[in-house]
Amino acid sequence: MPLVPMSEAVGAPGRGLGAFNVIQLEHAEAIVAGAEHAGTPVVLQVSENCVAYHGALAPIGQAVLAVARAAAVPVAVHLDHATSAGLVGEAVDLGFGSVMFDASRLAHDANVAATAEVAARCHAGGVWVEAELGEIGGKDGVHAPHARTDPGEAAGFVAATGVDALAVAVGTSHAMLTRDTVLDLPLIARLHDAVPVPLVLHGSSGVPDEALTAAVRHGMKKINIATQLNKVYTGAVRERLAADPALVDPRRYVGAARDAVAAEVARLLKIIRAD
Repeated sequence: MPLVPMSEAVGAPGRGLGAFNVIQLEHAEAIVAGAEHAGTPVVLQVSENCVAYHGALAPIGQAVLAVARAAAVPVAVHLDHATSAGLVGEAVDLGFGSVMFDASRLAHDANVAATAEVAARCHAGGVWVEAELGEIGGKDGVHAPHARTDPGEAAGFVAATGVDALAVAVGTSHAMLTRDTVLDLPLIARLHDAVPVPLVLHGSSGVPDEALTAAVRHGMKKINIATQLNKVYTGAVRERLAADPALVDPRRYVGAARDAVAAEVARLLKIIRAD
């Protein structure tokens, strides 16, 4: 399958879409391998932090796009948590079909104005736009367990900005190492009824398997996962090196990590589909 727009990857109502963050080329290869095993569409996400790690968007962005184009399942490529309109423009020029513009650090009116401007520019090029309400950042931001998105405010934000998807706060936190988050499922259902665009769950690494399925059944569409894959990747590297202290060829321990991530992606996608 060729690289597809996010609108095509989102697919049928009632079915979740897994969106996984890429750090290195091996992550992208593993995510696609897992999606091919599961026989389901997937999203490859490149975050602003990933861009900073590589020093520029083009090297990792072009690699991710190449992996997507060679996939046997539909793959969308998405820029995650971009706080700069300039970076959004780079991603669009490179061929990304979807971006998340995160102006949530701004006051509400400024967030609306900035997001609406970016959305209009992206839509002119056929690019899908995700946004977010509230303050952002780690466990202490909008996705701290106590934070909640108001359905009426969310609906108003979408109407004012024209975005195609909205990340909402329903009990998750970014960068969770434990999987014990308690989701506000009734709120997800109310948001689904109030907001006319797909809902996005950030911080999904902290959510237990059964709650991920329940979130999709209550109205979540795009499920973002990063930390859980990093845990699996790092664990596999540690295990491989511990088993062979003389090992120096990165292909042998990074390859083990790639295989482990592919297996975890396939497992999670079956849970997220919720059909």
